[in-house]
Amino acid sequence: MAEFEKVVRIKLKENGCYFVRHGKGDHDIWYSPITGVNFPVDGKIKSRHVANAIMKQSGIKHKF
Repeated sequence: MAEFEKVVRIKLKENGCYFVRHGKGDHDIWYSPITGVNFPVDGKIKSRHVANAIMKQSGIKHKF
């Protein structure tokens, strides 16, 4: 099973997104300057669908 967490965080940082705070459970809250909103990022992303949903929320045009 693929782990997407590391690649997702690298893509977020490359596009100017940054960590804001820890959320509930193993989620972190990140901010996207592209969309201007905060969004959750799971600590263990094992599904490409979840990884793609995070990319969509952040406004980054990248598909896994």
